[in-house]
Amino acid sequence: MAVSYTVSRILKRASSYLFQKRYESTMASLTKDEILILLRPPFTNWSNIIREAEKVVGYSTSFMNLRCLLSDEFANLALYLRKLVGSNHLVMQTAKNVLYGDSKNLQPWGLIILLLSKSVKTYGSVSQTKLIDEQQRALAELIELMRTGHLIHRGIVNVPFAKRSNNTESAIFGNKIAILLGDYLLVTANTMLAGLKNADVLYIVSSGLKDLSEGEFFGDRDEQNMPLPGKPKAMTDDIITFDTISLAADDVLGKPRKEWTARTVFNGVSLLGRACQSAMLIAKQNRETQNYAYHFGCHVGLAWQAATELQSLTSDSKDQFCLASAPVLFALEGNPNLYKVIDQAKNDVKDVDYEDLKFNILKTDAMEKTKMLYEDHAKKATAYIENIGHNESVEMIKKLINTF
Repeated sequence: MAVSYTVSRILKRASSYLFQKRYESTMASLTKDEILILLRPPFTNWSNIIREAEKVVGYSTSFMNLRCLLSDEFANLALYLRKLVGSNHLVMQTAKNVLYGDSKNLQPWGLIILLLSKSVKTYGSVSQTKLIDEQQRALAELIELMRTGHLIHRGIVNVPFAKRSNNTESAIFGNKIAILLGDYLLVTANTMLAGLKNADVLYIVSSGLKDLSEGEFFGDRDEQNMPLPGKPKAMTDDIITFDTISLAADDVLGKPRKEWTARTVFNGVSLLGRACQSAMLIAKQNRETQNYAYHFGCHVGLAWQAATELQSLTSDSKDQFCLASAPVLFALEGNPNLYKVIDQAKNDVKDVDYEDLKFNILKTDAMEKTKMLYEDHAKKATAYIENIGHNESVEMIKKLINTF
């Protein structure tokens, strides 16, 4: 039996090795356009699925933040924002992504929280049930506000004092607007969070917000605070954890899957997981269900991020892509020499030749590994949500998880 098992493992490894070599040989002989067509994921009508999900929730979640956006304070800020129209400031690019983004940008956090909330039964009087629904909706709104505020803050451009001139006025003005807009959204979100009058929810969401903030200081960065990948290291173990307290940069940087997971958890996935956990707490579910919800939120966030990065590398877009994304990290593992290209642009990621880097990434098995990463987290997210319930909301969540 032991001999048979050993032979089976040897044959499996040999088969995998031959497939790998055949894959690399085939990819190396293709042009960049042929590689893009081969790897591009199938088109899916994301907006139609979002509408289906909103019907389950009972209202359109596309305008959940409308009360905030129509306030006098925001209107005043919007007047100043107009002065930046036509400039290349990152805050304008962020605004365009938020307002006009496609499935790559619009990960419906608020919608997933509301669907999760509807997936469990709440017990109590009519007034108690109504209060729980209102609090869960407020939770979904404030999480969206926190996420948007953080994205706007990330649009701040570093302009060294010595290089400031008339040519940098729009950038400096844009920074002021980015700070004001981001602060306004975050303050509004925290006011809503306090309005829930639930100390446990306040603590849980705040821990996710803490991780989101700390993520901006995790790993190497260029002068604009854009993330840079860790130098490739020999793999030891691949144990993944969502515990941000025990995450140490030295233990994960340079190890593709661990580094990507750590960066993504810090960069918002933790907040989504804590929001899902809080939704179950508001619904008075037991600790086990709350734990399922937290892990569900983390895995669905990781799945969506992997899908987003997969699309950004297989699209025809000439835009820059994140150098700490999964395809880049996996490509560095397979071809460590690519790190020299990134290492030469540590002062500014714009100095990287993205077209050449993309072509070299596509010649490796990085895209296939990223797709497997998406499928793995999508499968785990599906398993956790099925532990919570079986109903229309759960089925819709599963459809959202497995669509990109």
